[in-house]
Amino acid sequence: MPMKLLTSAVFAGVAAGLIAALLQFTFVAPSLLEGELYESGAKVHFALDGSPQSPRGGAEIDFGAEPMRYVMTMAFNVVTYVGFGFLLVALMALAEARGLTKITPRQGLIWGIAGFIAIQLAPAIGQPPVLPGSIGADIGPRQAWWMATLLTAGLAMWLLAFGRGWLPLLAVPLLLGPHLVGAPTLDTYFGVTPAELAAQFSAMSLGYAAAGWAALGFFAAYFYTRETT
Repeated sequence: MPMKLLTSAVFAGVAAGLIAALLQFTFVAPSLLEGELYESGAKVHFALDGSPQSPRGGAEIDFGAEPMRYVMTMAFNVVTYVGFGFLLVALMALAEARGLTKITPRQGLIWGIAGFIAIQLAPAIGQPPVLPGSIGADIGPRQAWWMATLLTAGLAMWLLAFGRGWLPLLAVPLLLGPHLVGAPTLDTYFGVTPAELAAQFSAMSLGYAAAGWAALGFFAAYFYTRETT
């Protein structure tokens, strides 16, 4: 792998991972910690006096209580975004080498948003992020459906951007196909966390992921163009 691809992916992944981790701590972690309280039984949904709430409607983040947990979360974000950075930079370099586009930070932002749609948003339509205390279908079928959705959505993004003639029209069945088949579901719904909290967690998770992917695309293109010049 050329050094500029390696360094661009690493620098972009670290920057985007740190931004994503900060957003996760601020917006996602309160819902996550609240869900863990319901999962452990410390809080009970539909108790006689209602669902007890902690201050400001969410669990407080005590950075002194579990510092290692937050360090690991930050490290996981960085490693994940570095990995996605390798994929994104490689695809951008391939597209530029074939004369399909000229990589700029602005174009990188668009690439990042397309990556979010393919890898996060499209699968989440059928399988939204699951809050602790919520129950999902068996992990095997969910992973298989998620991978199929990711691949078809990624191909759809490529066809929309670079397909010629009637090829971009294929993006429509590619995007809809996994959802017409249907994601694995349970026969009935049950769990111990409030539906409102689960919905908040899902929305916040997708929001921070969108910001992380946008940052990844921007920084990937920025560092790539700096390495090129």
